[in-house]
Amino acid sequence: MTGKASRPTAGRLVPLLADLVCVLVFAMAGKSTHESSTSDWVVLAIVWPFALSVVLAHAGVLLRRRPTARTWPEGVLVLAVTYVLGMVLRLVSGRGIAGGFLVVALVFLALTMLGWRAVLRLTSRQRAARTS
Repeated sequence: MTGKASRPTAGRLVPLLADLVCVLVFAMAGKSTHESSTSDWVVLAIVWPFALSVVLAHAGVLLRRRPTARTWPEGVLVLAVTYVLGMVLRLVSGRGIAGGFLVVALVFLALTMLGWRAVLRLTSRQRAARTS
């Protein structure tokens, strides 16, 4: 297959990569806070359920031909799938999900995953206002 339709565009890759960075930072912060004496490889055990969930969430939104960079409703959907599926995968993998972890994860992921989208929207509006 050739042509533009077969290649991912920046409009699809940038939001995916931004969300993956959010979950990677989340995992690294968790490791440094709670498992600092363990190998750095533990980050992979922490991040994989959420990274897989991000990829699946983006795939689902893109299959419906919706932009994943918008905050509402797509960004909230990506966040919800990432959080819920990530927690389920974490639980079945034996990592556990304490009550405090549920709250911290939701707050951190919501602030970062929706935050970059909100900043993008605000800066886009400001640029549009300046050029018109």
